[in-house]
Amino acid sequence: MLRVGILGAGRIGQVHGRTLKHLDAAQTVAVSDYFEEAAQKLADEHGAKVMTTDEIIASSEIDAVVIGTPTDTHFDIIQAAAKAGKAIFCEKPVDLSTDRIRQCLDVVNDANVPFMTAFNRRFDPNFAHMQNQIKEGAVGDVEMITIMSRDPSPPPIGYIKSSGGIFRDMMIHDLDMARFLLGEDPIEIYATGSCLVDPAIGEAGDVDTASATLKTQSGKICTITVSRRASYGYDQRIEVHGSKGMIRAHNVHENTVELATENGFNSSVVQNFFLERYADAYRNEMVHFIEAINAGNAPEPSGDDGLKAQQLADAAALSMEEQRPVLVQYKRKID
Repeated sequence: MLRVGILGAGRIGQVHGRTLKHLDAAQTVAVSDYFEEAAQKLADEHGAKVMTTDEIIASSEIDAVVIGTPTDTHFDIIQAAAKAGKAIFCEKPVDLSTDRIRQCLDVVNDANVPFMTAFNRRFDPNFAHMQNQIKEGAVGDVEMITIMSRDPSPPPIGYIKSSGGIFRDMMIHDLDMARFLLGEDPIEIYATGSCLVDPAIGEAGDVDTASATLKTQSGKICTITVSRRASYGYDQRIEVHGSKGMIRAHNVHENTVELATENGFNSSVVQNFFLERYADAYRNEMVHFIEAINAGNAPEPSGDDGLKAQQLADAAALSMEEQRPVLVQYKRKID
């Protein structure tokens, strides 16, 4: 049984804790959080100990850590956990700096410990099925992908200021999904953005509405659009067009009931919160991590997947700033 320490007892730590609680192959044995009350509450739910982050990392009774702490803490935690020989599950992003991500991955690789970047959307049943269909040739050669991602409403301005911007915070999920579905790395990106939802976001130096067009070496094209506002709920749709046809994933609604009258067809609203929409994805990614570690396999997405998504996000931000297409540089080592 894999003995797990949860670092961070906030929303995402609680989500992963619930999954671990129902797995026979893993057990939460310790929890840490800056707020002791939150740590104690989550620990009590699992019969676990409350420990500091340093104590969890140093403990010989803990095999793996789940990092759900604020992004600015990941850099030090990852390196310490790797040097202590712990398997690492880290929420995205590893860091907002690609140089610091590379430093972390160098330590992880030197320590030869398993590392997983938690891009949960790869584990959404709909998107995972879509990717399997593409791999099996259902639509032939992929030619064009369209990804739409819109939040119901913007996060607090305080979050916006420390988020790294819409490309690194929000679109990064879609950039990883583009790589996941394209089957090859984009080499060029053109991005643009506007502030149409909340002027305060613009005053904070960010945009709330953006798009990016990506192109691969073989010529495949992916268009991504994101917005901090969707009046009808959490909008998450993907369409893949290929030489033999098209495959698409629709939004997930609160129920599948549809009413037809003389006024037309009416269905329920789409799910409104990311934890609800991606509940299966969060569960599936943790199951994958535990199964991979117990089997001695490398979990995916890897640290390099996280790095490449961050490099795409950096290129998108540069493209918008300089109003030009940007060639993506996938550098693994620091200059």
